[in-house]
Amino acid sequence: MGFVTFGEILLRLTPSERGCKIGSSNYMEMNFAGSESNVASSLGVLGNSVQFVTKLPDNDLGRAASGSLLSYGVNVDNIRFGGNRIGIYFIEVGSSIRPSKVIYDRKDSAISTISNQEFDWTQILVDKEWLFISGITPALSENCAMETIRVAEMAHKLGVKVAFDPNFRRTLWSSSSEARKVYLPILENTDLLLGNYGMLQDVFGYQPKGKDTMEKSLDAIEEAVGLLGVSNIAFTVRDHFSASKNRLSGLLRRDNGEILSGPSYEVAITDRFGTGDSFAAGLLHGLGNQWDAQKSLDFATAAFALKHTIKGDQHTSSEAEITSIMNGNIQGHVLR
Repeated sequence: MGFVTFGEILLRLTPSERGCKIGSSNYMEMNFAGSESNVASSLGVLGNSVQFVTKLPDNDLGRAASGSLLSYGVNVDNIRFGGNRIGIYFIEVGSSIRPSKVIYDRKDSAISTISNQEFDWTQILVDKEWLFISGITPALSENCAMETIRVAEMAHKLGVKVAFDPNFRRTLWSSSSEARKVYLPILENTDLLLGNYGMLQDVFGYQPKGKDTMEKSLDAIEEAVGLLGVSNIAFTVRDHFSASKNRLSGLLRRDNGEILSGPSYEVAITDRFGTGDSFAAGLLHGLGNQWDAQKSLDFATAAFALKHTIKGDQHTSSEAEITSIMNGNIQGHVLR
């Protein structure tokens, strides 16, 4: 048993100098990132059997991206090589009152050229327990959208549980209605929905009710059950004080209607990119290892918080390191 993730891995470029803006930086740090690959690498570091499926250019950058996944213990046997380029994203890490900024350069990247014959999903998914996909990859091309829907349907047919994080990116979609058209058939095959109340607001026009982020998140989860037809939902909860300081928690709704709360953490932020992916990987790690729901959520919330203190998209903390944070701050409980 194990995990499969499917999506794009990008080249990440970030100004080397702390506090430096993209336009005034003389040096860029290079590593690799992407929602699905971040989840895969974190699951690999945590000791799970995990495979990442993608397409990369057959050049030094493509092979370096594949090699980076191997270094985290990720199986790359089903990475295909072809196409002309790797997608790139530039990150300007925010500080205090200055927000972070992202610039994408991923048009015509290798994965956007995939065909429906590129991957043998029956072979890839055999004996797997979970598939993780996000709503970013289907925004890249019509072929990517069709393939993401296809793999979700195939996983459901084969009895592989589907974890889906819509991860809506305004700059990648022409409109929220276009995103909805793709998300809905994926949601029909989704066993675990990941995200936050902002996704429901941006894509489905939901207007959050409540006086604070926690109340809005709780209301959004119940709304999502009826609106999207998914009963197992996990949301991150973020109170944003500044680009440098947040308060973080997590919620998990089970299919029996029970809603669990994770512990709460106030963090000084080093790098917030990839943090939601750390939450997803932490939760899947717990569920995949047959932990109870509360422990899985507490672990995911600790992983979510800890990733904010680590530079880069990848969460390289071990199970023991995350557990140490979790055990020092246990406040999770049943809310409803």
